[in-house]
Amino acid sequence: MDWILNQEVDIFVLELGANDGLRGIPLEKSRENLQKIIDAVHKKNEETTIILAGMQIPPNMGVEYTSEFKSMYPELAQKNDVLLIPFLLEGVAGEPELNLEDGIHPTAEGQKIVAENVWDILGPEVLNEKGVEIITD
Repeated sequence: MDWILNQEVDIFVLELGANDGLRGIPLEKSRENLQKIIDAVHKKNEETTIILAGMQIPPNMGVEYTSEFKSMYPELAQKNDVLLIPFLLEGVAGEPELNLEDGIHPTAEGQKIVAENVWDILGPEVLNEKGVEIITD
């Protein structure tokens, strides 16, 4: 991450994925790690727009863990005043035809939906604010 932050970063998309949850990592540790990343980005350049990508996990870790994992993202987004993609895999998770054989990682078609989920938050408004010209043809 230091290498990335040594460059001028206008927009930083932070996506933890589901691995911490699927491995049962203590949620306080995951929350702490996300906060450290947000703090490091802001410390390097407080003008960087951070977009936090929310994630969810299947309920096999228990209702409390699953619920807390899901709520961790909006809570951190609100606390740090960063943008939030509510659920990065919305419309893809649990859809066999949109995931590889592992049932977790999106196919090319699934990746298009993920890109739309990101674009819904990143979109023209944020890019225009950063002075990025959008060419649509």
